[in-house]
Amino acid sequence: MASQFYNDNANELAQQYLSKTFEEVHQSWSQFLPEIIDNPNARILDLGAGAGRDAKYLAQLAEKKHGASNQIKVFAAEPANLLAQLGELQTRHLNVKWLEDSLPALSKVTKQEISFDLILLSAVWMHIPPSDRARSIRKLANLLKPGGKLVISLRHGQNQEEFTQRKMHLVCADELKRLATDVGLFTKLETPKEADKLGRNHVSWQTLVLQLPDDGTGAFPFIRHVAINDGKAATHKLALLRVLLRIADGHPGAVLRRESFALGGKNGDRVILPVGLVALYWCHQYKDLIDTHQLYQTPNKSPNMGFMKPNGWHKLTHRTASDYRIGNLFTGDDAVALHKTISAAVSNIKTMPCRYITFPNRNANSNATVFDVASRSVKAKDSIFLDLQTLEQWGEFSLPESTWLAFNRYACWIEPVLISEWVKTMSSYSGNAEFSTPEKQFHLYQALNWLEPKRTTTEVRHRFEQLKQQSPELAQCVWTAKSLEKKYDIDHSMPFARWPNNDLWNLLPSDSQINNQKSDRLPTEHKLKASKERIQHWWQMAWLDQHLPPDQAPSTSLIRGQSQRFFAEANIALPGLSSDNTSIDDLFEALVMQRGRLKEMQQLREW
Repeated sequence: MASQFYNDNANELAQQYLSKTFEEVHQSWSQFLPEIIDNPNARILDLGAGAGRDAKYLAQLAEKKHGASNQIKVFAAEPANLLAQLGELQTRHLNVKWLEDSLPALSKVTKQEISFDLILLSAVWMHIPPSDRARSIRKLANLLKPGGKLVISLRHGQNQEEFTQRKMHLVCADELKRLATDVGLFTKLETPKEADKLGRNHVSWQTLVLQLPDDGTGAFPFIRHVAINDGKAATHKLALLRVLLRIADGHPGAVLRRESFALGGKNGDRVILPVGLVALYWCHQYKDLIDTHQLYQTPNKSPNMGFMKPNGWHKLTHRTASDYRIGNLFTGDDAVALHKTISAAVSNIKTMPCRYITFPNRNANSNATVFDVASRSVKAKDSIFLDLQTLEQWGEFSLPESTWLAFNRYACWIEPVLISEWVKTMSSYSGNAEFSTPEKQFHLYQALNWLEPKRTTTEVRHRFEQLKQQSPELAQCVWTAKSLEKKYDIDHSMPFARWPNNDLWNLLPSDSQINNQKSDRLPTEHKLKASKERIQHWWQMAWLDQHLPPDQAPSTSLIRGQSQRFFAEANIALPGLSSDNTSIDDLFEALVMQRGRLKEMQQLREW
């Protein structure tokens, strides 16, 4: 591995890299930097960051431009951990996050669920084997924001030692431009070859700046095509698209892994989800539509659908849609019925929408389905806790990474299209004839609410009252540290109106006046970090510790259940966390990252 050479020679190489300034090395494309740095919310990825020279320069440039209001985040990815340690020293006290990662997988970078305004590959491309380059450029294109720039420097000229010890390969600008064109990137700049800044006679350098014009993947128009133009004998296709959108928007931690395929029409990187989660949310969105509002979801005379079985769905009619959520526990007959319901939903998803949603303009006989299910049989048990590990039992759901990213980035624009088309489709069925006129269709829109309009904070308020009785000094506003005696609110740290989430970690005690000021705005990164100690203290006291006296304390099993639920909800809702995470420090870092994602994707007002 090339990283072994860079670890073995880390100090010498770091000294060499740091002997030249960013301006000396990158002058040829630096005219694009001001526009990027002018954006106070820009995200920059320095891939192959080495000893941190470039990451440090970019972070300092952002700090100089924006001062205390700077929210530009630089991510530095470096596979050689000893070299990266030297880089971290260079960038300490700056807004730089280091990750041990490399192409073509970039698994740790992609797990952050962030798209970038600038991706810099300085002296990296010659380390990518030709066989990995197509996948690498796809991965990089998927990580770019619309209008984002990818800067790649090409090293021409390697001696035999560099081929063998440093694992270098020949590079070609024309090859790179062709690969870029294949994934929708266009060439913004191609420099002539320049002499090596370190004076090596056999080495010359060339830089390409590639840009994503808009949604270069074609995923957005594909989703619109399925939602609006595709034939729909039932609401299955719309239901699957909305479930995937909700998971991409609300549960970035649900991604089990990413894979690269080159077989049977499945070219490209794909995202793998637990199909049990897809099935759970399938049941969640159909629950109220069918059981509460009795709305037909097919043109048939029978309201029954393929996943509604006597030993499953029909034994859970006393349950509500909100019961089908991460962190909930089912026991006894309900648990057995839910096992059977999820199994039936997996089967229905596999044989209906997945079978019939295909890429447009493909041969009907080709293996051109967009979504795949690899399902497993699960034996029903009398207890089921709904977390990622449990939902993995049913197998895996696979979709193109470009489609996942389109759902992730454009959820707030795609969902209204899906809902509008769903209303139109339902109103056309004879079973829903009473809602066929436009003035009565508001009922159909209300029935399609994902979460009940009432923000359920009763449970958290009750927990706060318990703690307040035990230790009044603990009752304080997480944002201001002000004592909360009578009038207080339970606040959604990430605004519910913009990102509907009622998880325990997202609900915080707040002074009523402060909560009114905050309203539906997003806390600034500075305000969120300034409140870190109080937020974490609330999490610890409310859900993770048993501090109440014996006569008031819930049972040990309940405390354990609260803690289990708390992390189950957080680990799937926030980016970059492992499914078994139990660290509130990692959780808070992921919350800061989610704040940045919401700011970037929805351009929310800040508080």
